[in-house]
Amino acid sequence: MENLGEVYVGYAGKPKSTQFGIKSLRLAKPLVPGMVLTIEPGIYFIPSLIDMWRAEKRFTDFINYDNLEAYKDFGGIRNEEDFVITSDGYQLLGKQKPKTIEDVEKQKNKRN
Repeated sequence: MENLGEVYVGYAGKPKSTQFGIKSLRLAKPLVPGMVLTIEPGIYFIPSLIDMWRAEKRFTDFINYDNLEAYKDFGGIRNEEDFVITSDGYQLLGKQKPKTIEDVEKQKNKRN
């Protein structure tokens, strides 16, 4: 969508936030019944970026770099779910993804 002019497509003509943590959100327009959207939270660990930010002392209010060291080689993960907006809320399309440690462990145990 970025090539179409992201500010017009996902933000209803409003400027995109520049705040750390929410500046990558891609939708800020009103939701209407019938609209389908994908929620795809993800976290990605990029060692060179982590090292650069740590050296520059960037985002220290948000990132505990000592704790982050253990995850630098993890890569990343994304958890996608699709929803349709209804007149009284929303409906999940498909199965709900595990979101808690307990849910992930239950799913892992079912496979073993």
